[in-house]
Amino acid sequence: MADWSFWLMAAGVTVILELFSGTFYLLMIAIGLVSGALAAALGFGMALQTLFAAVVGIGATVLLRRSRFGKLVNRTRAEHDPNVNMDIGQTVHVPVWHDGAARVMYRGALWDVELAPGTTAAPGQYKIREVRGSRLIVAA
Repeated sequence: MADWSFWLMAAGVTVILELFSGTFYLLMIAIGLVSGALAAALGFGMALQTLFAAVVGIGATVLLRRSRFGKLVNRTRAEHDPNVNMDIGQTVHVPVWHDGAARVMYRGALWDVELAPGTTAAPGQYKIREVRGSRLIVAA
C-alpha cells in the first residue's frame, strides 16, 4: 500500500473516534493527517509527510481553540437559571419570619426559606430567586 493510504486510514480512524468524543479537536488532528496524505501523494519523504501532518494538525487545533467554537461557554449556575430549575420565578407564601429565615410548605414538602439580600422580612408572597439544596432564596 502507498504511504498516502496509511495517512487516510489514520485520518478515518481519527474521525470515527471524533464521533465518540463529541469535540472538534480530533477532527483537527484528522485534517492534519489528511495533509500528511497529500504530502505523500505529492511524493515527499516520510519526514516531510510527518512534519506537514503535525504542523497542519497543531495549527488547526490552535485555530479551533481561538475560535468561538473552542471557547468555554459561560454558563449560568443552575440554582439561578429558570431553564434548569422550574422553581425559579414561582411564588411562596411566608406567614412568619424568624431572623430572616422561615419554613414553608411548597410543592407538598417543607422548605427552608431565606431572604435575598436587600429584602425586608414581612409576611406575604415572595418570588423564588434561587434554590440552594433544600433552601429557597426569595425576594419580594
